[in-house]
Amino acid sequence: MNSLLFLIDEISKWTGRVVSFLIVILTFLICYEVIARYLLNRPTIWVHESSSMLFGAYIILGGAYTLYMGGHVNMDVVYGRLLPKKKALIDVFTFWIFLLFCGSLIWMGGDSAWRSLKNFEHSGSLWNPPIYPFKLVLPLGVFLLFLQGLAKFIRDLMVIFKERL
Repeated sequence: MNSLLFLIDEISKWTGRVVSFLIVILTFLICYEVIARYLLNRPTIWVHESSSMLFGAYIILGGAYTLYMGGHVNMDVVYGRLLPKKKALIDVFTFWIFLLFCGSLIWMGGDSAWRSLKNFEHSGSLWNPPIYPFKLVLPLGVFLLFLQGLAKFIRDLMVIFKERL
């Protein structure tokens, strides 16, 4: 069991490291647009759309890493004062809401991504880039988030039942 939890953690850490470089790309894209627009008076037709897609991928693919690091929002005023076993009980209870959320996004996002891929969907803008690669990011990113959530759920059960990692 520990090796499975370790593998899930490593996948989340690796994904987080890789996805973090999207911010560097986004920074260069936006700086390029500002220079092109305001200094050269030649705005682009592609930076806004591409930066929106990259930022969406960054947010979705970074979810598992954020969960691994404990960076998601919770009611820290109450939650932060609880003992580890009570925190684990709350997390086990709320896991079912998390599971419903992930299941819905994987189902609906997967359906949308499949239809988009099947039709080689494009954005319809003047630039008209393909959007099916970015639609595939949603089910993939939420699946990674689900895996990390499952690892957290198992660890919470271990805390509740006094097993050590």
